[in-house]
Amino acid sequence: MSYGEDRVYKKIEVIGVSAVSVESAIQAAVSRAHETLEKVSWFEVEEIRGHIDDAGKISEYQVLLKIAFKLS
Repeated sequence: MSYGEDRVYKKIEVIGVSAVSVESAIQAAVSRAHETLEKVSWFEVEEIRGHIDDAGKISEYQVLLKIAFKLS
């Protein structure tokens, strides 16, 4: 593929969730999208949020992503 050629993408929203980190939540979302979609190309982080447990600790990271894939 040459970056000078015309192409079209579609974007979808997905939410990655992880108890480990924001990066891990992003990777979970990207990995799953890659398993289920063809020609996954890039992502945008739209929102980052999380859950706080009763002890005041972060128990979960939630990241809303837009993931783009190339249309054939």
